[in-house]
Amino acid sequence: MVPTWHYLALAAALFTVGVIGVLTRRNIIIIFMSLELILNAVNINLIAFARHWGSVDGHIFAIFIITVAAAEAAVGLGILIAFFRNRDTVNADEIDLLKW
Repeated sequence: MVPTWHYLALAAALFTVGVIGVLTRRNIIIIFMSLELILNAVNINLIAFARHWGSVDGHIFAIFIITVAAAEAAVGLGILIAFFRNRDTVNADEIDLLKW
């Protein structure tokens, strides 16, 4: 049986890599992938604590987060494709369509 802190250490590592990816990268696709890493780290924490305390609530929240992440990925990809067709780039520094 794997102790809970192993899962928490893995989730902390994934969360750290995700935050570093969001803060340092300029490519929108890599930023979206980093956000997915952050959400997966949260899911690992929820499942680890649900297993530790013997409840089902963490599993239910993890399923909701997976559903929201799938919807976020679909909408984000649609916006990204529309942006690429208009600007021919996916660089986050060049997103100024909503500025007046």
